[in-house]
Amino acid sequence: MASVKENSPRESDRLSGVIERVSFHSEETGFAVLKVKVPGERDPVTVVGTAAAIGAGEMVEAVGYWRVDVTHGRQFQARQLVSVAPTTPEGIERYLASGMVKGVGEHFAKVLVANFGSDVFEVIENEPERLSSLRGIGPKRQERIVSGWAEQKKVREIMVFLHSHGVGTSRAVRIYRTYGDYAIAMVSENPYRLARDIRGIGFRTADELAQRLGIPRDSMMRAQAGVSYVLTQFAAAGNCATPVEVALLEAEKILEIPPETLKVALEREVAEGQVIVDEIEGRSLLYLAALYFAELGVVNSIVRLEALNRPPWGEIDIDRAIAWVEAKNSLVLSSSQREAIALAVRAKIIVITGGPGVGKTTLINSLISILERKRAKIILCAPTGRAAKRMAESTHRSAKTIHRTLEFDPAIFDFKHHKDNPLDCDLLVLDEASMVDVVLMNKLLGALPARAGLCIVGDVDQLPSVGPGDVLGDIIASARIPTVRLTEIFRQAAASMIIQNAHRINSGEMPIASAEGGQRDFFIVKSEDPAEIARRLVRLVAERIPATFGFDPISEVQVLTPMNRAGLGARALNVLLQERLNPHPSARVERFGVTYGIGDKVLQLTNNYQKEVFNGDIGLIVAIDTEQSQLAVVFDTNRISYDFSELDELSLAYATSIHKSQGSEYRAVVIPISTQHYAMLERKLLYTAVTRAKELVVLIGDPRAIAIAVKNRRALPRITGLAQRLVNQVGISGGDP
Repeated sequence: MASVKENSPRESDRLSGVIERVSFHSEETGFAVLKVKVPGERDPVTVVGTAAAIGAGEMVEAVGYWRVDVTHGRQFQARQLVSVAPTTPEGIERYLASGMVKGVGEHFAKVLVANFGSDVFEVIENEPERLSSLRGIGPKRQERIVSGWAEQKKVREIMVFLHSHGVGTSRAVRIYRTYGDYAIAMVSENPYRLARDIRGIGFRTADELAQRLGIPRDSMMRAQAGVSYVLTQFAAAGNCATPVEVALLEAEKILEIPPETLKVALEREVAEGQVIVDEIEGRSLLYLAALYFAELGVVNSIVRLEALNRPPWGEIDIDRAIAWVEAKNSLVLSSSQREAIALAVRAKIIVITGGPGVGKTTLINSLISILERKRAKIILCAPTGRAAKRMAESTHRSAKTIHRTLEFDPAIFDFKHHKDNPLDCDLLVLDEASMVDVVLMNKLLGALPARAGLCIVGDVDQLPSVGPGDVLGDIIASARIPTVRLTEIFRQAAASMIIQNAHRINSGEMPIASAEGGQRDFFIVKSEDPAEIARRLVRLVAERIPATFGFDPISEVQVLTPMNRAGLGARALNVLLQERLNPHPSARVERFGVTYGIGDKVLQLTNNYQKEVFNGDIGLIVAIDTEQSQLAVVFDTNRISYDFSELDELSLAYATSIHKSQGSEYRAVVIPISTQHYAMLERKLLYTAVTRAKELVVLIGDPRAIAIAVKNRRALPRITGLAQRLVNQVGISGGDP
């Protein structure tokens, strides 16, 4: 290693050591701030650089220069960061203790190094029987250690290859598990396949790797991958399709490739079936194939259900039925609810929409009671676990998530229920339909038997789904399916300032705080400075709300923010809230730039069908096992285990984006709002956030920002073809439900 000294930035010094702590790491840019234990240095050295992935316990070699930062002091500015296998006893012990080799934790790392020194890897690989001579290592642990090291050995060559091209350890392991022994050959042949096949690797990372491998920037391989990337980005923004000219212009801007090459690339993507071109309302649109067939599948399923237009429960005397259900449940239905029930029992498919407090639950319960009296088999489902739980509580019947209703089968990596093995029901009731994207709706409707009825329930004024499409909005806009919009706020609900303000916001009016002497459930805390908003928010969550209302600050209070980034974004607020609410966990682990501790509240970021945990689920970390490199989270009553390499599926959840809160409900919601959020401020966003609260809303922030959100209805409509296809009134061949 070069001598440790401050010098001019000639970027020729080298530094190596063991990572003690990852102080910061950005998934988007790779920017990292590390504390590295360097031989000869008394205190850990701050190393600043870029790495695709990095973790405590790894050895790093850095090339760069020393500098003195005015704010943070002496640092090593790394031009290149590369993880390497440890060679010293100290490094080997830290590496083994980090959990990289299953079966070895902190205790056995010390035991192994104390007995075998620097030869420990040689012993594990070539003389594994010597391990059993050590106290505490029986046949099972020995087998775990040997198999764990064998996996690391296989992966080491891939890691060295990928490290040298800017890809980090955790992703290297994931690449190996996907491609096996052919990983290097497959990545070298076409690195862009990583963006398609490997979760956590996007086009930009694959593109950087491709450049390092010498693939020309104007290659057809890059052009085709770039076109698909552009369509994927538009899909990530919620669109099912993209106008051809817009996609090509965006691809040209990102890739800096001549338009002629991009047009040829698009033609090849279409010829290979990756992209579909379709005409909708006179526009030539590009679809990723999966979204195209999902959209067609939704239309085909609706046409198929409509074909048998007689409901399976037969004729019902509606006046007698309503009188019976009112007497049974000791209630008086409003005229709009009576009309809705009359329509629902006659129609095969119906949509029920409306805001909070307008009687959707009463209407659904009455409809279910009437149809159960006719011995109809009814399935209740919702997009998320929390929404399904709330549906079960309000209906006093079993309700499941869509995924559990369809029963995911890991053996085929698809749902067990589909058009050839349909659900056994006469009516399916889908709640919180606004958050169901086109792909999941296609799967659900495709699994309904032709005889079944369908009742779609949701608030069309909430944000649309996180995934592509605006299914509820499109179905209503098509006017093809009978739709009931409930607007009357019932007397009991009208006492709630949360419900009043939700409707005020939806009507373009400013919310008002609870008055003295009235129901104290809606507060507005005015503050213009983002830093002050953050400080006051932490005090509210940690002190004032628990003291005043008795709510648990972790399990019952949820911070909902318009965006993930910036000082009032979810990421920054999570760090502040974690420091205040869970400062000294009994165990912790750092991965992907985030520290997770026992007792932390976490959010699932992706659908993991094999674990049966889904995007938006919130849980609590209950165990961390460094020996097995595993972390356990309890979601409701389900305990789910994660390998440390899978922790990019999670984020801290003391604060979440409003989009991620869809379908959930919390006792108390705190909403920071600032002009810092300007790009995201719109009416549906604020309305959705407020309607997530059952008992308390605290808006904290700049009144100007609140006014911008209330007045702004500029949200661009999503580009989809579903409404137009439904208007056409014709089933379309080719859908794959």
